[in-house]
Amino acid sequence: MEATSTHDVHEHGAPDPDRRDFLFLATGAAAAVGAGFLAWPFIAQMNPDASELALSSTEIDLSQVAEGQVITVKWRGKPVFVWNRTKDQIEKAKQVPLGDLVDPMARNENLEPDAPATDANRAAEGKENWLIVVGVCTHLGCVPLANSGDFGGWLCPCHGSHYDAAGRIRRGPAPQNLDIPPYAFESDTKVKIG
Repeated sequence: MEATSTHDVHEHGAPDPDRRDFLFLATGAAAAVGAGFLAWPFIAQMNPDASELALSSTEIDLSQVAEGQVITVKWRGKPVFVWNRTKDQIEKAKQVPLGDLVDPMARNENLEPDAPATDANRAAEGKENWLIVVGVCTHLGCVPLANSGDFGGWLCPCHGSHYDAAGRIRRGPAPQNLDIPPYAFESDTKVKIG
């Protein structure tokens, strides 16, 4: 009689189950790696392009922004309003009771998510004259007009949303206050958004 290796054949002439399991696992692993190589170009094309990555942060020179003036800069493909508010505009914004607000949340990426929408939580800490908000109406994404509306802030002419001097929604269909992007003052005259 001829001796048979136990690695090649199991009882009754059937292939060894350990070897069969190994072959199934090896084939499955090769197929998974191949699928990953095929899927990679489709996944990679969903990343932002170079122009968007270049705009992931924006530095702004504030020395040229006069008191009461609003400028618009571009950040991540969106308009951002930078407003050098007057003392009168700040005082009016501070006097608004939280109960009068449609949206009581600050929506400030620089604070905790549950921070109330006081003027202090919406303006720059220690530089309350500066208000920096994403210039996109929270209703349908229109760009509001500065120094307009019934509350001295912004007016979205498309559907009539009125924002106050702290960028808080006061009347109209918009459900939320204008968002405040992450930013930091690098000096008294320079701020970095993003």
